[in-house]
Amino acid sequence: MTSAALPETLCHLDGALLPLRSAKISVLDRGFIFGDGIYEVIPVYGGRLFGFSSHMARLARSLDEIGIPNPHGEAAWRSIAEQLLAACPAAPRQSLYLQVTRGVAMREHTIPDGLTPTVFAMLNPMKPVPDAARAAGVACVTAEDFRWKKAHIKSTSLLGAVLARQISAQVGATETVMFRDGLLSEASASNVWTVQQGRLSGVTPDELVLRGIRYGVIEQLCNEAGIAFSLRAITRDEVFSADEVLLSSASKEVLPVTQLDGHPVGNGRPGPIYTQLYALYQQAKARAE
Repeated sequence: MTSAALPETLCHLDGALLPLRSAKISVLDRGFIFGDGIYEVIPVYGGRLFGFSSHMARLARSLDEIGIPNPHGEAAWRSIAEQLLAACPAAPRQSLYLQVTRGVAMREHTIPDGLTPTVFAMLNPMKPVPDAARAAGVACVTAEDFRWKKAHIKSTSLLGAVLARQISAQVGATETVMFRDGLLSEASASNVWTVQQGRLSGVTPDELVLRGIRYGVIEQLCNEAGIAFSLRAITRDEVFSADEVLLSSASKEVLPVTQLDGHPVGNGRPGPIYTQLYALYQQAKARAE
């Protein structure tokens, strides 16, 4: 795709609103050279930001982890979001993409002092999961988790996730569910949940797992529904013997996995815990900020 083929919608770059096709950064930006930056993707439903404060808290944690000063407080980030929402065409489902890189410097691995972070933000349409996929569930494949060991940072260095996702894309599957040393970690762009005897379990978030914003959302929904909820180590055998396996992410919300490596999950159909959580998730969206 050439820059001329990009949409004419406005984006935010270092304090200015300008057409996306006209936005440019230096080739020596450390985000371009090293992937030295972090990002967030925030769902927007009917112009309302979903989980904004939680996303801001994670953005701040990621920036702190890699030593980039947060260029804005939460109020200023919200102002950027609201400017874009006012300037761009409204849509039922959108995603707000925020990115902060360390800034521009001559290429050297050592981090220079005194750089000014590059701040970029844009709105994109967010495609809903097709009704047929929700009704039947989706197929996934598994792989060893070969990514780096700081997965808790929402880094723009996403080559590992790109290669992991390509494993499933090449066989027409929705996601690549990954394991480290026989234990579940996460999927290439989703967190993974198991259900056994009505109890929902997720992986304890640590440096090997990104704590998705859906962690908090799903725990709250489980509390509302009286569904037992736990975070713990989950073995590969437990995943394959689960009654239900679910994916969660900003775009997928909650999504049932009904086939894994060609084998049915549970009875091969979306289960009751998924059905409950998905219905409650829609109610939570209606209460979005």
